[in-house]
Amino acid sequence: MPTRTPSALWAQQFRRTPESKATLQHQIRQMLVAAILDGQLPPDSALPSSRELADQLGVARNTVVLAYQMLVEEGYLLSRERSGHFVNPEMLQGLHGLTARQPEPGTDLAQGGETPARPAWQSRIVRPPSAQRNIVKPANWQNYAYPFIYGQFDQSLFPTNDWRECCMKALSIMEIRNWAPDLIERDDESLIQQIRTRVLPRRGVFAMPEEIIITNGCQQALYLVADLLCGKRTTVGFENPGYPDARNIFVNRNAHLLELPVDAEGIDPQRLADSLARCDYVYVTPSHQCPTTATMPIERRRALLELAQRHDFVIIEDDYESENTFSGTPHPALKSLDTADRVIYVGSLSKTFAPGLRLGYVVGPQELIRELRALRRLMVRHPVAYIQRAFATFLALGHHDALLRRLAHAYKERAQALMAALDAHLPEVRYVPVTGGASCWVEGPPWLDAARLADDAREAGILIEPGGVFFADEAERSPWFRMGFSAIKLEKIEPGVRALAQVVRQQQPA
Repeated sequence: MPTRTPSALWAQQFRRTPESKATLQHQIRQMLVAAILDGQLPPDSALPSSRELADQLGVARNTVVLAYQMLVEEGYLLSRERSGHFVNPEMLQGLHGLTARQPEPGTDLAQGGETPARPAWQSRIVRPPSAQRNIVKPANWQNYAYPFIYGQFDQSLFPTNDWRECCMKALSIMEIRNWAPDLIERDDESLIQQIRTRVLPRRGVFAMPEEIIITNGCQQALYLVADLLCGKRTTVGFENPGYPDARNIFVNRNAHLLELPVDAEGIDPQRLADSLARCDYVYVTPSHQCPTTATMPIERRRALLELAQRHDFVIIEDDYESENTFSGTPHPALKSLDTADRVIYVGSLSKTFAPGLRLGYVVGPQELIRELRALRRLMVRHPVAYIQRAFATFLALGHHDALLRRLAHAYKERAQALMAALDAHLPEVRYVPVTGGASCWVEGPPWLDAARLADDAREAGILIEPGGVFFADEAERSPWFRMGFSAIKLEKIEPGVRALAQVVRQQQPA
């Protein structure tokens, strides 16, 4: 006979929080599903009537009725005429069967009562990724008063209505037919077309559909390229300072890194000609060098391409924030000057929009893209097709262009406010003037320890990024740090820098 759950259980389980944005129906469904999956409700147990539960929770009866109906459709509950609603035993059969087979803590499984030997994972993992030097950002960065961090978004600038419109269009019956099937190695054709006609021409790049592949952000793009092209005998020229994740990717693929020093205009090909001649590949961020934000002038770009042709190396151009320019006109990409397929172009679609979407792409010769597709198939087959289709619509309706104009205006204001605040409150530091992008590269006085500064600043509610991780030798550049302004409100910048100045002076020698 089905058991009935005690009424006190529901009043205890249900916690209505005024600040919650979820509907009451959603909260009730969530409570019931959790109680079922956590084993608090045994199979075939009876739930209170809709009227009884509504009275216990202090909600309208119709809200409970709708919640019950949805859970019946999802298979969690069974509705029996004149009897009420019951927990579906089939829903829990697999879950409880697996749970029943789990050994009790301390139970010996080996014969003779001996403790079974566990694999020595530390010796099995050849190159532990967790030991790499990475940029570290608190998961709860939004709770800090002054988040001067890079690569996060400002909710007030997010085009919520526009993106919702595109997502709803992608959920129409006709559109679902396009993205619901497994694309295997293919990408959404409409997104490829939008990249060809709306995104790349702004950078002076023209490509055929078979020369473009979509990736889960620039990060996967770089990993795919490195995995395909790098080995123990591969030498990669790498900017110093440079992007830590890219450095880790190439090292992980056993490539030898040749550090290329960066000045106020990026790497200098003429001065580094001998080093470049030894490279198989050269990784550069010419539009906004990471992390210094320096822009490589056209003369250096041409010189780099000339050396690539002369010494037979390939350039990997990471154009991670090409669209973030205050002038409104992006700098022509290095790829736009390439006439011999010497440049593999990596770009991002989501960095300026919503980093969590993870949309990037690679432009390269057809034979390279074909192999990248085959390699990507082994990893993820393809990025989420629904997101691809929604973003294609976002581009086609002009929402992306409008967003870039708003961001350019907002970021220009914030950059000017940040530089003015640094001049006023931290005259002892030097910084690279910001002309685009979403960060400022700052050099403190020689006595400053930026890693310690970041720790002390965090205690004061201020987030900055110590610059040591960007250098090949972290110990040699402790005064450097990066300040992002994409995630911080304009009115917070000046007081944030003023508060940071107080932390800096706590380190100043007497």
